[in-house]
Amino acid sequence: MPEMPEVQGLVDYLRSKLLPPDAPALVIADVEVLSIPVLKTAAVPLEELYAGPVSDVERRGKFLVVTAGGVHLVMHLAKAGWLRWSDALKPGRLRPGRGAMALRVRFATEDGSAQPGFDLTEAGTRKSLAVYVVRDVADVPGIARLGPEALDVGPAAFEELVGSHHGQIKGLLRDQSAIAGIGNAYSDEILHAAHLSPFAIGAKLGPGEVQRLFEAMGAVLESAIENASGRPAAELKDSKRQAMRVHARTGEPCPVCGDTVREVAFADSSLQYCPTCQTGGKLLADRRMSRLLK
Repeated sequence: MPEMPEVQGLVDYLRSKLLPPDAPALVIADVEVLSIPVLKTAAVPLEELYAGPVSDVERRGKFLVVTAGGVHLVMHLAKAGWLRWSDALKPGRLRPGRGAMALRVRFATEDGSAQPGFDLTEAGTRKSLAVYVVRDVADVPGIARLGPEALDVGPAAFEELVGSHHGQIKGLLRDQSAIAGIGNAYSDEILHAAHLSPFAIGAKLGPGEVQRLFEAMGAVLESAIENASGRPAAELKDSKRQAMRVHARTGEPCPVCGDTVREVAFADSSLQYCPTCQTGGKLLADRRMSRLLK
């Protein structure tokens, strides 16, 4: 799932294409909905996006927002969605089907010499990608529920947040209503950097552990954003995978201590961790036991 660093990378890339510093902003010429369930709103017509040039591209948590014509095209890429940019789309509309294509947005250049644009695609059979057209981004339920951005949370607020959380710390990091932007992958990386078990209970962490977690959150996310900055959309997923230390590296050696990276599998996801770095060498139990095996 694209998380805050990758979505920020997409924002930066789209800004360079849609809001070039030395040229007029592009105008949305057409939006093709190729998978009907992807569009979650009906109150604002798509045609309102064509009323004026692109005026902003921004991120809210893991949501990507393109503003044009005074309204907002809001996209959440979910678990298997992605954005593919083209400097020159082929003319003609696509035929809706059952493939990966969900949405195409076509732009018009000032001289009409090319029609750049992007496609939203979603792999697999479980379709969760979501697109909204709204006049106020707060009309998107997922945005209305967002907590503060992860890098905007101060140490005192973070300490209070962790201290009042009586569940597992990984769940808190992934809770978008508590901290916006972190998902499964970066919560694994943050906990590894903080030397904390994903099953640790927030309210039971000591002051030193909370400080380590706060510092790790900032360091991991800032490094990931720097890694994503300036990369074309086509390169962001691979660069994310290559930078991971434990996430999705089950069975590989931990780059810090050399121990084998382990996994806890759930019904539709999994987490990875290093026993030596995070759990004192003990192996975490499966989701049904939720305790440490001796």
